[in-house]
Amino acid sequence: MIINKEDIKGEDRFSRFKLIQWWDQEKISGAKILVIGAGALGNEIIKNLSLLGVGHIFIADMDSIENSNLSRSILFRSAHNGKEKARVAAMSAQDIFPGLKTRWFCGNILFDLGMGVYKWADLVMAGLDNREARLHINRFCWKVNTIWIDGAIEAINGVARVFIPPYSACYECTMNDNDWKELQSRRSCNLLTGEEMELGKVPTTPTISSIIAGVQCQEMLKILHGIDTCGGAGFVFNGMFLDSYIVNYPRKEDCLSHEVFDNIIEVNMGAKVTELREVLSFIKEKLGAEAVLELNNDILTGFQCRGCGKTERILKSLGKATLEESLCPDCNTYRTPELTHTIDGSEDFLEKTLFDIGVPLFDILTGRLGLNQIFFELSLDRHEVLGPLLQENLCNGVKYVRK
Repeated sequence: MIINKEDIKGEDRFSRFKLIQWWDQEKISGAKILVIGAGALGNEIIKNLSLLGVGHIFIADMDSIENSNLSRSILFRSAHNGKEKARVAAMSAQDIFPGLKTRWFCGNILFDLGMGVYKWADLVMAGLDNREARLHINRFCWKVNTIWIDGAIEAINGVARVFIPPYSACYECTMNDNDWKELQSRRSCNLLTGEEMELGKVPTTPTISSIIAGVQCQEMLKILHGIDTCGGAGFVFNGMFLDSYIVNYPRKEDCLSHEVFDNIIEVNMGAKVTELREVLSFIKEKLGAEAVLELNNDILTGFQCRGCGKTERILKSLGKATLEESLCPDCNTYRTPELTHTIDGSEDFLEKTLFDIGVPLFDILTGRLGLNQIFFELSLDRHEVLGPLLQENLCNGVKYVRK
C-alpha cells in the first residue's frame, strides 16, 4: 500500500493507526470496556486501551498496591504503595490519554459489583489469578450477552481466551475436575469462608504480562471492528521454548453457565432505596401473586445454634460471611447458617432494602413464577455506579463498605 505524504500532514494523536485500511478510530473512542483485575496483566491491558484511544473504561479490583507490584505494573509508582490499584490505574490511564473517561471500583466483584456494569460494557477484559472470579464473570457475561476475553499468566507462560455468548464454549466448559476441587476447597463444609491455605503468590514477569495482554487487546480490536475471532478458543504461549498454539474448547451443551437473560427491562429502582416489599409488589404485578424474587447470590439470613438453641439474624451475601462469624458467642460452637436465594413475601425483613441484604448497586434481578420470568435492571443506580462514563467529569471511584 502506497501512502501519499499529503495524507499524513497535520497528524493527530491516532494518525498512524488510521493508516491501517480497516481501522475506525470512532469505534474505538466510543467503546465501553470493563477491565477486571488491575495487577500485572490488568496494568498492561489498561495501558494498551489508553494508548489505543478507547473512550470509556471501568476498572475493578479489590486490592491495594504493594512494593512487589512495582516490578510488574507500569501504571504504579513507589508513592502509590497502599493505595487502591483500581484508582491509581484509572488515574494513570488518564495521564496516558487525557480524553479517556474512567471509573474505578474497589471491592469484591463476586458480591459488590452489579450485573448492570456487564450489560453496559461492550466487552469485558479480565486479568485474574482466581477461578471463582472467572466463573462469576463468565456467568454474568453470558446472562447479558457480553463477550469477554480472559488472560492468565504464570512465570513466562500464559494464555489468552475469547468467549462469545451465547454460541461458543464458555469458561465453565473448559473447567476440569481439578478446577472444581480447588473451588470447593475455598469453602468450609458449611459453605462459609474459612482461612485459606498459604498457597503463596503466582510468579510472573512483566514480559509475559505484555505478551498476553497484547494478544487480548488485539482480539478486542478485531471484535470492535467486526473482524472474525476464534470464540471459545485460547492462544497458549510457552515462553521457555518460544512456542505458541491455539486450543479450541468443546462446548458443553448442558453447561450451567449458558443461561441468557432475555429482554432485560430497566426499572426506576435502586438497591439502597428500594425495599424488598416494593420489589415483590412489582414482580407479583407482572407475573402473579405467587411470584418470587430470585437473587444472584445466596443470602445468609441468620445463624442457628443447636447447642443453646439461640438464633441470630444476619443479612448479607453468604460469600462475605466467615467461618469465625458462625461461632456462637455463648457456647463457642459452630452454628448452622440459614440461607435463602429467593424472597417470596413471607420473610420478616421485607422493610429492608435490597442493599441491606447484600444486593449490589446496579444489579439485574429475576422475578419468577414457574417457568415464567422477568429480568430487570436497577437503573436508578446507573449514575452512581458509572458516574463520569455517562457524562463529562473527573476520574472518580466507587467503594462499597459493608459491615
